[in-house]
Amino acid sequence: MTQTLHAVRSAAMAALVGLLFLATAAPSQAENRNVRIINETNSTMVEFYASNIGADIWEEDILGYDVMPAGDSLMIDIDDGTGYCLYDFKAVFSNGKVLIKERVDVCTISSYRYHE
Repeated sequence: MTQTLHAVRSAAMAALVGLLFLATAAPSQAENRNVRIINETNSTMVEFYASNIGADIWEEDILGYDVMPAGDSLMIDIDDGTGYCLYDFKAVFSNGKVLIKERVDVCTISSYRYHE
């Protein structure tokens, strides 16, 4: 009887450890907000903004002093710490064109392409 009880406890403990592993692994995958921004236009991207849909203004220019020439791409972690998955994107190009895409789900995509 003692061996059976020990076996049941061991199986229960193994199941609990497995559930804890799944519970801790799932949120980290859901929180991946790394998105490759791809410039498939004929112009250099001079500014890029990503603001969660709860923000009233555009956040800071992610490119800063850098630019993204036509044909280049850049991996960006779009996580601002708020837990949002939906972001508005704004790209400004050297030719004066401004492209805005609203409600991009950065938790489910791995890349976003700008094209003319």
